[in-house]
Amino acid sequence: MEKIESYIFSALCSVNFLVSCLLFSKMTRVQRDPYMDEIFHVPQAQRYCVGKFKEWDPMITTLPGLYLVSVGIIKPMAWLAKLTGSMACSTAMLRFTNVLFNCGNFYLLYLLMSKLHHRDKTRLMLRRILCTVSLSTFPVLYFFTFLYYTDAGSTFFILFAYLMTLYGCHKASALLGVCAVLFRQTNIVWVAFCAGAVVAAKMDDVWRVEYAKKKDERLSTVRVPLSSLGVKKVITFSLDFFTSPETVKAVIQVTWPYAVVAAGFLLFMLLNEGIVVGDRQSHQACFHFPQVFYFFCFTYLFSLPVSLCLHRTLRFSNALKKHPVFFSFLTIVSLFLVWKFTYVHKYLLADNRHFPFYIWKNIYQRHKLVRFLLVPVYIFTGWNFLETLKSRSFFMSLAYLTCLVLATIPQELLEFRYFIIPYLMYRLHMPLSPFSRLVGEFLLYTVVNVATIYLFLTKSFSWPLTLTTQRFMW
Repeated sequence: MEKIESYIFSALCSVNFLVSCLLFSKMTRVQRDPYMDEIFHVPQAQRYCVGKFKEWDPMITTLPGLYLVSVGIIKPMAWLAKLTGSMACSTAMLRFTNVLFNCGNFYLLYLLMSKLHHRDKTRLMLRRILCTVSLSTFPVLYFFTFLYYTDAGSTFFILFAYLMTLYGCHKASALLGVCAVLFRQTNIVWVAFCAGAVVAAKMDDVWRVEYAKKKDERLSTVRVPLSSLGVKKVITFSLDFFTSPETVKAVIQVTWPYAVVAAGFLLFMLLNEGIVVGDRQSHQACFHFPQVFYFFCFTYLFSLPVSLCLHRTLRFSNALKKHPVFFSFLTIVSLFLVWKFTYVHKYLLADNRHFPFYIWKNIYQRHKLVRFLLVPVYIFTGWNFLETLKSRSFFMSLAYLTCLVLATIPQELLEFRYFIIPYLMYRLHMPLSPFSRLVGEFLLYTVVNVATIYLFLTKSFSWPLTLTTQRFMW
């Protein structure tokens, strides 16, 4: 059965690469020149290609990981193909590195699915493979496979680092985390998630041992504590865990590589006087709490085929009836956060090439009360999100939620690309859905991909006083 799985997976890898190459060829023929953020990334990579490593565009906000990897890939390829001059580091060649990253992401997603859902391998084989295919075509990530952006490479190194964490290769994971940070500084949060996953696993192990001694089978794996008694037990256990020399020593022995990366990143921030390396005026951190609400809605919509459940909706309705005071308090807090902490970045209102522009214009700007009227939607999608996380241990869920908050709230700009890694982490840890639901998810992603690529290729437009062709994109 494993041979059949390997054959199917190899065939799908080849199909994925072929389809991606065809789409890459089409998009590159239609949009030959650098577009959007590529006008910064492409020239910078081309400077690196000719050895001008000291020249830097001050408008670039990320570290040079993308350009270094591109040069490392392209230079040997150009030598083998005998490409010279501008052809070696042309826009098309630079973009093609992301097609290679897409293939790598496909493989890593499969390995992660196999590791995280290892039970009953034979019965779940097709579902694991189909889930891998779906996630590899996740629309926001897949679209940027064909442009020279940092997303494909950034995702690749974070997925690779997390895979190494799951296999206990913590030094390799930390090193890959450094590569991820070189692509995008905020990836330090997901390096911390890798460390958090290790700590969560250690806590789960100790929890099982302790409660096995007490023969409390119900608590063999700690889930989200809903009662005051459960919360008290978890707090008491956590205090004991982090004050025990034995457990602290065990944690330090496996997490020190991540601590070294964190220390290095803190040193970088001190020397750089911040996290952003360029255009700091347009990329300032803030407490943008509604970003989490936007992420809940984003996640619910893209996982709708695997999340939509009548029983879950009924449970939410019952929860409202059973805990009216709690949900009333939650609504008041959410309304306050929306009122006081909603930020509208200048790029969101000024750039009509991005889809978030139209979402904000056609929904949030319809009326000043719309953002408040959407609070019930935020609460429902957030509740659905947390219900899904119940399938994992409380400590693992806590590590993920902490990193989700750190990765989203400081961002002033509503940008769907910032949701790619937290969304993939969420989907990877969801229980495997029935085959029919996974087919529905794949069809949804396919429809969205076809629509967005079609809009990009065929529905171009121009701004007044400029002849440059503009295109719609994420």
